[in-house]
Amino acid sequence: MLPAYQSSWDDLSDLIDIDDTVEAEFNGVSPVGKVRGVVDGMPAWVDVPLPTYEEKIADAEKMKLSLKANADSEIAWRQDAVDAGIATDEETVALADWKKYRVLLMRVDTAKPVWPTLPGEQAS
Repeated sequence: MLPAYQSSWDDLSDLIDIDDTVEAEFNGVSPVGKVRGVVDGMPAWVDVPLPTYEEKIADAEKMKLSLKANADSEIAWRQDAVDAGIATDEETVALADWKKYRVLLMRVDTAKPVWPTLPGEQAS
């Protein structure tokens, strides 16, 4: 395997020889919550680093888009029923609730998100 590393143009100045058992352990699937790292110059499973501020915002943006897509879907068919004059009273009420939810969702600051409660769910 060394020739593959040598041809990769990586810095090999800290390369050490490890035995087959160490290689087998650290070339496999990592334990939950761990990533491959280095402790005292040897491979080790270390804790997954906490997400950065930017990663947290990106995750919140993804969540916001996913929740909005769900709200859009819930609103669309109910709005169609209202437009066609065939909506039940429950569908009309739910449409208003979903529209309110979507507005509140779009106001969420993803730097410090406080998510609105889905229509039909109890606030906790």
